[in-house]
Amino acid sequence: MKKTMIICVVFLPFLMQGCTTSTYVKLPENSIMKIKRGQEVSYQEGKVTRSPLSWSSAAGIPYKIEKDGKVIKEGKMRSKFRPVSIFWPPVGMAYWPMGFRTNCNDLTIEYPHKCSEKVLKELKPKN
Repeated sequence: MKKTMIICVVFLPFLMQGCTTSTYVKLPENSIMKIKRGQEVSYQEGKVTRSPLSWSSAAGIPYKIEKDGKVIKEGKMRSKFRPVSIFWPPVGMAYWPMGFRTNCNDLTIEYPHKCSEKVLKELKPKN
């Protein structure tokens, strides 16, 4: 019984990590971001958490930024292979292997969108 409990406690974080991928995003003022994969859900500035992405996002995660209903910017955020997908049953590696590459993307600057420490500190309290 004790061994089972320890195994559950050790592996639970890995299972939870397999369910989502997340990053912080900095957006232009009064705008929203939509990831152009699957159902387009609107995200505001701050932490973005969503289900992992398929192999079609291996070259980057396509997004668009809208302001007042008009697209003001389109591009791709860097992606990475998620090793946890290898262990996610039944076929996580086949369907959901990709996630956000960096923990923060500043979409107000040009590619590669890597946030400065200052920007990351500003975004963390927004959630």
